[in-house]
Amino acid sequence: MTLRARILIAVAAAALLGGAAVLYVARSAPAVSTPESTGTVRPGPRLQVLTNGVLSTVSLADPRGPRAVTDRRCDRAYAANGMLACLLPVDALTATRLVVLGPDLRERHSVALTGFPNRLRVSASGRMVSWTVFIDGHSYATTGFSTRTGILDTRTGAQVESLEEFTATIDGRPHRAVDTNFWGVTFAADDTRFYATMSTGGKRYLVEGDLAAKTVRTLAENVECPSLSPDGTRIAYKAAVDGDPQRGWRLSVLDLPTLRVTPLAEPTSVDDQPAWLDDTTVAYALQRDDGTNNVWSVAADGTGEPRLLVEGANSPAVVPS
Repeated sequence: MTLRARILIAVAAAALLGGAAVLYVARSAPAVSTPESTGTVRPGPRLQVLTNGVLSTVSLADPRGPRAVTDRRCDRAYAANGMLACLLPVDALTATRLVVLGPDLRERHSVALTGFPNRLRVSASGRMVSWTVFIDGHSYATTGFSTRTGILDTRTGAQVESLEEFTATIDGRPHRAVDTNFWGVTFAADDTRFYATMSTGGKRYLVEGDLAAKTVRTLAENVECPSLSPDGTRIAYKAAVDGDPQRGWRLSVLDLPTLRVTPLAEPTSVDDQPAWLDDTTVAYALQRDDGTNNVWSVAADGTGEPRLLVEGANSPAVVPS
């Protein structure tokens, strides 16, 4: 079977399954229609989201208020410091593509990709962009899937086509295996260090990477889709329940200096790479029964309860102004 055929099958399967993760506690959100017209968003910090796959923004102070909707379609999106990254949707005729846009939404960079769009991040400076696509499979809850994760330096144009090119160590020992996969990059403030998930041998690790040295090293197990806090001290992530992704994931926070884990107050399985709203709050998407998404937030210290932020949306990212 050709790679294009596998991608089309994955697209069809994803559409049928709706990307639903296994839930170990069910919670439904109100079914509402999502806005399709441009509203007047309050000035100040904004939250960028995708509304039915269309790039949109809402006021961070009033995220359930008016929504400014563009005509830019993305399967995944993320923004930081004026740079916006978008993974274009796959269809029967075209493969996905990474496009990097400026504040005016004009295209600055473009990278042709093969696979099904999955994860996307921009470093805090706006310089580095990372993406993950599924090459085979379409769910992290299964076995036998294959991913490809790359990184683009928007300043120099240098590109890492796959993190599998890097030298990996597990607990200090060199490691190389054909079953190794990477996904969910998050960048440190220096634009050289990064964190990601590496799976191999039936285990899923948090790794710290060095772009200059082209190395990754393991830090902890059962850490998927990491997101580094603004102060650089904690990782928000999804942790497989009892180490088994088929049982779903618990949203958690890892303290990097101590490796202490704090499960968050979201009881529903979260199959998403979370985003930090600030140093105390984490945002993420949950899928509704009708197949669309809502953006929620929860305190990063394990207290409180989830709060519905934006209805009918996913891919949250804070835009300061």
